[in-house]
Amino acid sequence: MCLILVAFKAVPDYPLLIAANRDEFHARPAQKADWWPDDADILGGRDLQAGGTWLAVHRGGKFAAVTNFRDADASKRSKRSRGHLVSEFLQGTLAPNEYIQTLKGDDFAGFNLLLSDSRTLAYMSNRSATSGELLPGVYGLSNATLDTPWEKVERSRSRLQELIDGGNVNESSLLRVLADRQKGPVDEVHSSRLPFATAHAITAPFIVLPEYGTRCSTIVLADQHAKWLLTERRFAADGSKSGESRYSFHSVDRQ
Repeated sequence: MCLILVAFKAVPDYPLLIAANRDEFHARPAQKADWWPDDADILGGRDLQAGGTWLAVHRGGKFAAVTNFRDADASKRSKRSRGHLVSEFLQGTLAPNEYIQTLKGDDFAGFNLLLSDSRTLAYMSNRSATSGELLPGVYGLSNATLDTPWEKVERSRSRLQELIDGGNVNESSLLRVLADRQKGPVDEVHSSRLPFATAHAITAPFIVLPEYGTRCSTIVLADQHAKWLLTERRFAADGSKSGESRYSFHSVDRQ
């Protein structure tokens, strides 16, 4: 389970705002957020098992992130890694909606994809017929389609909206939203494939389990002067902070 909150042209100081939790098995190898040695224009973490990344930004003013879709796709092992959806967009020259039009959903297991080139924000899922550019607003995404009314998504999105309305948007306040460990209601628990305690634990925005949980929280802020800030806070299996990285740069339009 993952969580991505997006404010697009909804905050006066930050036309693009991202607050995201990456949830994954603790044993899955990954690199912390950094400038990529093989592509110095890309900043983000890297999945060392299947390649690609879950969330990254490009010095040209682009952003991309992907979440898995919670379903029982038994054939996913034969499909391409969803992490390449992010890296291929960032390394290409297509606008978000143009890139979406090139994708063949059947090439991948279930996914949700968010893309931005600063001017537009687009969404696609190969588990939904709805895709394309999004209007300015505040959105929430987990492992179902965009704005699915799961309690963790609605609660987190509401808290982000409260920060925006109160003029209290900053790294610290956004990280506090992502640090919410309150579980969702029991009626949202799907325990057919998982023990109940585990299934209930993953209904929280921030997940703490011995083998699986929130590995990192990432904040991306792009302001009206083309200055980008990316903060990644990393966590151990017990939910304690294990590291933090912070980067800033001014984007250069390379379209």
